[in-house]
Amino acid sequence: MSLDFTPVHRNLHTKVTFLGLEFEDLILVLALAALMNLAAHFANDNAHLFGMPLNVFMEFVVPVLAVPFLILFKYGRPRGYLTDLFRSFLAARAWCAAESDSELREPYLTEDEV
Repeated sequence: MSLDFTPVHRNLHTKVTFLGLEFEDLILVLALAALMNLAAHFANDNAHLFGMPLNVFMEFVVPVLAVPFLILFKYGRPRGYLTDLFRSFLAARAWCAAESDSELREPYLTEDEV
């Protein structure tokens, strides 16, 4: 009795990208499109930019231009770079422990207490 072999695909560690961007980057482009849609509603209805209405430009052209910008911005950087960049902006700042405290005017311990 012979064994039956089933082919196993070994590409589980490949990066999933669309237009050279990761999933998180495409979420950023969709969020930019939503923000531009909101901004377009606050603009004047008669405003034009490059011969097209401003709301059409902001809703469609700006997110489409964001894709090549993100591709160039992320060129040569590791996977998840944009997520780590945003986390570094939102993280609490760690300052030098050797710096003197601006709020503390008196030392914790004095020579008399020791």
